[in-house]
Amino acid sequence: MKSYLHCTLVLLAAVFFVMTPQHVVAQDQKSIMVTGASTGIGRHLAESLAAAGHHVYAGARKDEDLAELGAIENITAVRLDVTKQDQVDAAVALINEKGSGLYALVNNAGVGGGGAVVETPIADQTFVYAVNVEGVYRTTQAFAPLVIESKGRIVTTGSIAGTLAAYPGFSAYSGSKHWIEAFTDSFAEEMKPVGVTVSVVEPGNYKSNIRRSSVSRRLEKVKSTGGDITDEMKQRYDATAERELSYKEPDEVTAAFMHALFDDNPLRRYMVVPNEEEQAMTIRTKVNELVQLNGWGPYSYSRDELVKMLDQALAGESSGEDSGE
Repeated sequence: MKSYLHCTLVLLAAVFFVMTPQHVVAQDQKSIMVTGASTGIGRHLAESLAAAGHHVYAGARKDEDLAELGAIENITAVRLDVTKQDQVDAAVALINEKGSGLYALVNNAGVGGGGAVVETPIADQTFVYAVNVEGVYRTTQAFAPLVIESKGRIVTTGSIAGTLAAYPGFSAYSGSKHWIEAFTDSFAEEMKPVGVTVSVVEPGNYKSNIRRSSVSRRLEKVKSTGGDITDEMKQRYDATAERELSYKEPDEVTAAFMHALFDDNPLRRYMVVPNEEEQAMTIRTKVNELVQLNGWGPYSYSRDELVKMLDQALAGESSGEDSGE
């Protein structure tokens, strides 16, 4: 009798475990690689994904960041400098070793910087492209086979700077984000036959660490060459930090990533801005560019023809014809 009762209790406990919400979360858990997860948008997204029950491979470069990320439940901290092929290869090997597969790659690692073309050394411009362009290409190429196997998602952090006309001194950063726009469209078409969705999330000004990091690198370069950090340089850093920390937390940016990663109908592009001014500025840039493109040559379109094209594009978007699928 005792043996029968014991078996019954064990069976009931097993059934209860299977039916608990926690187990459902575990069954639905997806493994996602997030590059540049140490601060800002990447950190916010990594923590949000982990809190939702997903397993995050969080890429970072510094020991202190790796330690912090590794202490968070559902996060595996991975040393990952996207400019170093050996570290990218090691991250792929780690995922294969764990046998978790990879549902999605989030290309978030990026840097600001650059400078005026006539005054800025080529090495400074090259550094921006090494991270923002080659880094995205390198990690995508390395992790794509795993994502293809799971028929998952690849999402890259762009910027409204990839649409806006570049401000003086920002040609390197804006240029790298314009590249991401082209990369997204081309790569999305390449991935269609294998069932992988490709998207880009284009944030406006949200709280992150990219601006302070850019200024800090300039200060470190001055020190490394024997120069002195002037009061003006310090004030510039303080002003940058104050401005960056005044921006909104990137909750809305993470929400866009969540849609791109998990919604049944992900979009090709997600422009996410904290206010109407940035929305209007970005859309107006596209309109001005359209007018400029249409301003020369024998095949220019009339206003009515342009409006008809706009109506057709809006109809296609509303019917799902241009969803990026």
